[in-house]
This record gives sequence, C-alpha cells and structure tokens, in this order.
Amino acid sequence: MIPIANPFNEHNGYNCFGCATGNTHGLQMKFFLDSENEEVVSIWNPKNHLQSYPNILHGGIQSTLMDEISSWTVYMFLKTAGVTSRMEIRYRKPISIEDGELKIVGKLVKSEKRLAFIATKILNSKGELCAEANIQFFTYPESVAREKFNFPGYEAFFS
Repeated sequence: MIPIANPFNEHNGYNCFGCATGNTHGLQMKFFLDSENEEVVSIWNPKNHLQSYPNILHGGIQSTLMDEISSWTVYMFLKTAGVTSRMEIRYRKPISIEDGELKIVGKLVKSEKRLAFIATKILNSKGELCAEANIQFFTYPESVAREKFNFPGYEAFFS
C-alpha cells in the first residue's frame, strides 16, 4: 500500500473533522492507496470519547469514517473533489472501542457524468465486517474543485 499525503494540511485554517492532522478533536484519518485492489484504505484506532453505549463506537462516527474515505476515493480515482449527495448505511456489528484498530475501505464502483458511486466498509481488528455504506458523490470538474475546495491536483497527494 502506498501512503497518501494530506496536502490540505498545508492550508492555513484547515481543520477537517475527518482528516486534518492538527484537529485534536477530529478523527485524524490517514490514507493509503491499494492499487492492486483499486481501493483507498485507512487504518484507524477508535478513541474512548467517541463512544455511544459503553465501549461501543458511535454510529455517527462510523458514518463519518465512511464518508471521509469516500472523499479520498474520489481524489484518488477521479482526480477531483466532490460532495456527498446520498449515503445508505448498514450497521452489521457493534464496534468495540477496546478491540483496537479498524480498517476503513473505499472503492469506486462506477462513475457516470458527475456522479460517483462508492462502496465503503469498516472491518474490525478481527477482519469482521461491522458497517458498510453505498455513497453517492456529486463531483466537480477539476477547475471548480481547485477554486472552491482547494483541490491541489492529484500529484500533490504523492509529493
């Protein structure tokens, strides 16, 4: 797997809840490109303050993890930016905060016109499927993504 740099961290005031490394209240996700499987992967450790029921990762945080990996999937495979337009989630198994790292995966299923369809999943440390979502993204032409969302261009993710 190839590490993906976060070029947004260089922008003054960047504070994304999902991936800004400087946001101490955020998820601080890091990403990898699995070119063999054509996926974006994040390995992430749940934090105690993100629970719902005792020792269980909050469902809203799970949906945020899958939403964020979708955005990075668009960056990697469509080389632009977009916004979530629809998300269908299926929670399959509670995620224990104490069980350690999770694997979050995003895969571009198809792209037509300005819509991207992304399949995501969260696996626990035992490799068990805990949550999955089908996410639809509305994507922008690269020029609009650069202007409105500070999209730095595909190459910036690997410098």
